[in-house]
Amino acid sequence: MKAIGIALACGLLLVAVGSLAQDTTSSGKSKAAIRTFTGCLAKGGSANEFVLNSKDGSTWNLNSDQVALAEHLGHTVTVKGVISNVTMHNMKEEAKDAAAGAGVKKENSEHGDMQVASLKMVSGSCK
Repeated sequence: MKAIGIALACGLLLVAVGSLAQDTTSSGKSKAAIRTFTGCLAKGGSANEFVLNSKDGSTWNLNSDQVALAEHLGHTVTVKGVISNVTMHNMKEEAKDAAAGAGVKKENSEHGDMQVASLKMVSGSCK
C-alpha cells in the first residue's frame, strides 16, 4: 500500500515538473518571466499605478522606476518588463485554462502585474 502511494506521488511530481517546463500554458499564453505587450495605457487605481489593456485581451497592472508611464496615458504603447511573481502567475493562468477547458469559466484572458523596463510609443492615442 505504501509503495502505491509513493508511486502515485512520483507520478504527480513528474506531471507537475513537466507542466512547469513548458514555455506556454495549455491555451498558448507565454510563461516567460520577461514579456512584451502592446496596448492602451490607462490610469490605475492608485497614484503610481497604471493599467495596460493589451491588444490580445490581457490586462496588466504596470509599475516602473525606469519609465515615466504617466507621460503616455491614453497612448498605444509597447512595454517590455518582468512579470511579478512569475511562478504563481503561471500557476494561476494554468488553473484558469483548466477551468475554461472544463466549461466552468467562459472568459479566460490573462491578467497580471509587470515591472516595466522599457516603453515604446506606438500611437498618440488609443484606437
